[in-house]
Amino acid sequence: MNSPVEPSIPTNPDSTDLTQSANPSTAGISLETAARARQADLPTGPAKTELVQSMFDAIAPRYDLVNRTMTFGLDVRWRKQSLRALALPPGSTVLDLACGTGDFLKLLHAGGYQAFGLDLSWGMLAANHTGSPLAQADGAALPIATGSVDGITCGYALRNFTDLGAVFQEFGRIVRPGGRISLLEVSEPDSGLLRTGHRIWFRHAVPLIGGLLSDRTAYRYLPKSTAYLPSTAELRSMLQEAGFSAVNRRGLSGGLSQLITASRSGRP
Repeated sequence: MNSPVEPSIPTNPDSTDLTQSANPSTAGISLETAARARQADLPTGPAKTELVQSMFDAIAPRYDLVNRTMTFGLDVRWRKQSLRALALPPGSTVLDLACGTGDFLKLLHAGGYQAFGLDLSWGMLAANHTGSPLAQADGAALPIATGSVDGITCGYALRNFTDLGAVFQEFGRIVRPGGRISLLEVSEPDSGLLRTGHRIWFRHAVPLIGGLLSDRTAYRYLPKSTAYLPSTAELRSMLQEAGFSAVNRRGLSGGLSQLITASRSGRP
């Protein structure tokens, strides 16, 4: 495994502890999202942070196998679409937040980017063999210098952050003016027939597959975790408040996933 902090990561000199979260609470989620979480019997605040960290530590060894299986390999296509939408020139410095085992990092390096990864889970970092600079950190308190990255990618992690508003504020702090973000997240199709099939697959088949190949409890949690996701309007408002413009959301593969892009406001 890479060392916890590599010299090429643009670290924040004011950061004093890279391994502790910022003690997030429910203040960073809307009342509507909090209500959905309670209805789905999902934790919020520090309890959510602890659950997410331990869950991803547990599923890290077979994470890639389960992803390929439950998406029929479509997740690779979606990441490539997200990378194209990032629309930054080769050589740009890009943070892959919640980098996991390194799917995005491999594509970023192949595209000629100077990429590094952060993740809350030590287990995921240990399973990341990309050779990229890596560090453990909470998304709401990034150990990265202000205005030091050109872009951010993030794959299927928005619903796992305890304080998404604080995460977006950190995006606005570390991305230079004119920089870009490209975020992937799960979604639900608009089409009635496709939506019905997706619900059956995501809510029933995915936990079964995850249980057979990895950790049953974790893959029961993941479909339920969509309750944490804000609406498109909320996401747009949160990103605008964090200093981003040209916020765009589009569905991929009929709405099976969603791609959210935005540009950091201000002159480069």
